[in-house]
Amino acid sequence: MKKTLWIIALIAVVNALGYGIIIPILYSYSRKFGLTDFENGLLFSVFSVCQFIATPLIGRLSDAYGRRPLLLVSLLGTVGSFVLMAVAPNAFWLFVARALDGITAGNIPVALAVISDTTEPKDRAKGFGIIGASFGFGFTFGPAISALTIHWGTAVPFLIAGSIAFIAFLLTLVLLPETNTHKGIQVTRHVFDFRHLFHALIDPAIGKTLLVSFLVMLGFSIFIYAFQPMSVELLHLSAREISVIFTAIGIVGLISQGAVIPRVIRRFGERPVLVGSLISSVITFALLYMTRSYPLFVTIVLVQAFANGFSNPVIQALLSKEADAKSQGAIMGINASYQSIGQIVGPVIGGLLATIFIPLPFLAASASMLVAAVLAVGMLHKHIRQQSLV
Repeated sequence: MKKTLWIIALIAVVNALGYGIIIPILYSYSRKFGLTDFENGLLFSVFSVCQFIATPLIGRLSDAYGRRPLLLVSLLGTVGSFVLMAVAPNAFWLFVARALDGITAGNIPVALAVISDTTEPKDRAKGFGIIGASFGFGFTFGPAISALTIHWGTAVPFLIAGSIAFIAFLLTLVLLPETNTHKGIQVTRHVFDFRHLFHALIDPAIGKTLLVSFLVMLGFSIFIYAFQPMSVELLHLSAREISVIFTAIGIVGLISQGAVIPRVIRRFGERPVLVGSLISSVITFALLYMTRSYPLFVTIVLVQAFANGFSNPVIQALLSKEADAKSQGAIMGINASYQSIGQIVGPVIGGLLATIFIPLPFLAASASMLVAAVLAVGMLHKHIRQQSLV
């Protein structure tokens, strides 16, 4: 079990490192191919579209044919996507590479299924926690890799990401046993259950929390895109400088989620913390729209990273309490679907608005967080009323 867990943790690191390496430099890299801001928004979005489509399909295939072969194929696809980004002769192949990366990103649910296959229910939280820490590691050190290697050539960070993914492929090939003991058993359920997705949104227990989750991811995805043209076109930052800022964002996020969240939640409670986090994001995104100073811009971004670190863990905690015990996995899956939709729509909105006025996406991100904050305040008041009746 221990060896298996660490191999799966490495796969999570590879996914997060790949994202962390690419995102800070993708805008600058793609501009060399002549893409407009709107086309860049589509480039950012195509990964999430393909991930949204592929994730349930890969999960179903791993149920039928085993976890190991799907992980191997996915990791090879990840290697191919990074190499293709490095050698792409034109913009079309950039889109192909990002689509391939999105399709193969479905290996994370398979990796989580491996943990479920090999652990007792009482030990799974620990296993999932290690996966979460692996993502945090990757998101922090991926941009650092870009910052340290981009001066050797714009293709180098992509080749390094591909090399790391290939090492994970070899370790999986040599060390990971097959963990699915129920291969070939057919489960009669829809791959895409859009009806269930809609009904969850109007569910009185979890609907508003899911909507808040979607709006938070939408706002954050708009911000991640908006950061790029703002940094390059208005602040004139290099790809290396952008990568350093993303590294700092990752470090601040780790501090926020690892050291601060437990204490703050014990002191104030989950719902007030969520409201405070969302209001902070509303303000910081609005300030980013107005600032043109590099030091002030970085300061606001880091404050936003600290505040944003609270939102997703608190939302997940609230959903776990609002859903019944038998539906935990299904609700987390639905939440992931809504977050994926936010990641699809966000860059497109950001790219479209940036063609009008480069800082404008920050206002859209602020508006999305404002609606989420209003909903969260309503949820807080409802909770207070319910508590007073107990």
